[in-house]
Amino acid sequence: MDTRVRRRETSVARQVLLLQVLVVLLLVVVSLALATYDARRDARDSAAERVVGVAQAVADSPAVVDALDDAEPSAAIQPYAEQVRVDTGTDFVVVMGLDRTRFSHPTASLVGERFVGDLGDAPGGGVFTQEYAGTLGPSMRSVVPVHDGERVVALVSVGITISSIDRALRDDLVLIGVSAALVLGAGLLGAWLVSRRLRRQTHGLGEREMTRMYEYYSAVLHAVREGLLLLDSEGRVQLVNDEARRLLDLPDDVVGRCLDDLGLAPALVAAALGRTPHPDDLYLAGDRMLLVSSAPAAWEGREVGSVVTLRDHTELRTVTGELDVVRGLTESLRSQTHEAANRLHTVVSLIEMGRPEEAVDFATEELQVAQLLADRVVGAVGDPVVSALLLGKTSEAVERGIELGITGRIPEDATVSSRELVTVLGNLLDNAFDAVTGSGTRRVEVSLEADGDLLRVVVGDSGPGLDDEEAAHALERGWSTKASGGRGLGLALVSQVARRYGGRVRVDGSPLGGARFTVELPRPEAAT
Repeated sequence: MDTRVRRRETSVARQVLLLQVLVVLLLVVVSLALATYDARRDARDSAAERVVGVAQAVADSPAVVDALDDAEPSAAIQPYAEQVRVDTGTDFVVVMGLDRTRFSHPTASLVGERFVGDLGDAPGGGVFTQEYAGTLGPSMRSVVPVHDGERVVALVSVGITISSIDRALRDDLVLIGVSAALVLGAGLLGAWLVSRRLRRQTHGLGEREMTRMYEYYSAVLHAVREGLLLLDSEGRVQLVNDEARRLLDLPDDVVGRCLDDLGLAPALVAAALGRTPHPDDLYLAGDRMLLVSSAPAAWEGREVGSVVTLRDHTELRTVTGELDVVRGLTESLRSQTHEAANRLHTVVSLIEMGRPEEAVDFATEELQVAQLLADRVVGAVGDPVVSALLLGKTSEAVERGIELGITGRIPEDATVSSRELVTVLGNLLDNAFDAVTGSGTRRVEVSLEADGDLLRVVVGDSGPGLDDEEAAHALERGWSTKASGGRGLGLALVSQVARRYGGRVRVDGSPLGGARFTVELPRPEAAT
C-alpha cells in the first residue's frame, strides 16, 4: 500500500488570489508604461509648441529687424536673445542670416559660425520643427522666418534640449509612479478581501475536492429512496432530490422558491419550516400519506437552514388501517365469546333446575337474534369483507350502548375495492361512535346508496355536530375535536380515498342532530 501522504491541493481561494495578483500587477505595469509613453509624447509636443511660440515672438520683435541693418547685428541681437532665453527657460535662441551665419548663441564663441541643422521651408516663409542633435546635444528645435515687409531677411531658431525635457518629465513620472503604487495597493487589498471571503465560502477546498464533493453528494442525494429537501434560513428550497419531487409533485423550477409558494398543505409546510427538531409524523400530501421529519441544519454554530426528509407511508398506513379493523373484529369476537359463555351457563343452569323447555326457548331466541342480525347485515351489504366490518361495528355499538342502523346495499358490480370501503366505513364509524359517546341519544346511521355509476356512503350521528369552521377543517390532517387531541388521520384517509376515485367528501348536518359525512365514489371510467 502506498504510504505516501498526498499533498493537499491548493485551495480555490488561494488560486483566485494568485490570479488576481497577477492580473493587477499586469494591469498596473501596462498602465504605467502607457502613462510614461503618453507623458513623454506630451512633453515633446509641449516643448515643440513652446519653442515655436518663442521663436515667432523673437522674429516679430522690431528690435531684431532694426539690428539686422547694423554693421554688427550681433552686438544688439546677442544680449536680447540671451535675455529671451533666460526668461522663457529655453536652451538656445539663435538669430541667423539667410546664409546660416549666427548673430546669437548661448556659447559666445560660436557667434559668427554657421548654424548646424536643417532649415526646412523656413527660408521660404514656413515654420519648421524637428528633433536634432546640434552643438548642445539632441534638442527639440524650431526655425521661423524674420520678415521685413514681404521679404524674409533672417531666421530665428529656438530649442530645448532633450535632457531638459526629460528632467521636467521625471517630476511627472514620480506622480505617475505614486498613483500606480496606490492603484496596486488598492488592487492587492481588494484581491485579498475577495480571497478571504471566497476561502470562507468554500471552506478552503480545492477545485478537485469541490468537484468530487459535488459529484458524490449529488449521486447520494438522488440515489436515496427517501425524499430530501434542503431549505435555507429564509425557507427557500436550495436542494431537492428526485424522490421529494415525486412525493410532493414539485415543479422543475422549485430550487430558489419559498416553500410557502409551492401549494403544499399548510401543516406540512409548518412542520418543514420548524426551527426545532420535529419527530417523524404523518401528513397528507395529495393522495399520499407522508412520514415527515425535519431538523435544523447548522455550521460552526450558525444556523444555515433545515433538512426535511419524506417517506411514503400510503400503503403501510392502509394496511395498518386494515389491521386495526381486524383487531376490532378480534375484540368483538372476544366479547361475544364471553357473552356466549354466559348464555351457555344460563342454559346449563336451567337444565339442571329441571326446566328444559325454558332452556330451549332461551337458546333458540338468542340464536335467532344473532342469525337475524347477521342475515340483515350480509343481505344489506353484500360484500363479505364489509359485512364482517359492519358486524364487528354492530357488536361494538351494542357494547357501547349505541344504536347502529344500516340501510342500502353495495351493488355486486361495484368497482370500489373492499380495502377502500373498509377504510372509508371504518374511519367514519369510529368518528361517529366517538362523537355520540357521552350524548343522551346514541344513534348512528349508515346508508349505502348506488346511483348509476356513483356509490354513495353516508354516515350520520346524533352527537353534538360541527359548526361551519369545524366542518371546513374536518378533512385536514391533524385536525380533531377530541379534548385529548387525536391524530386526526381518519377523515384525512377518507378524503384521500375519495380523491383517488375522483369523488368528494361533504360534511353537513345530520337529521339525527349531529354531523353527517357523505362520501361519493364514482366508477373510475365515470371519474375520467
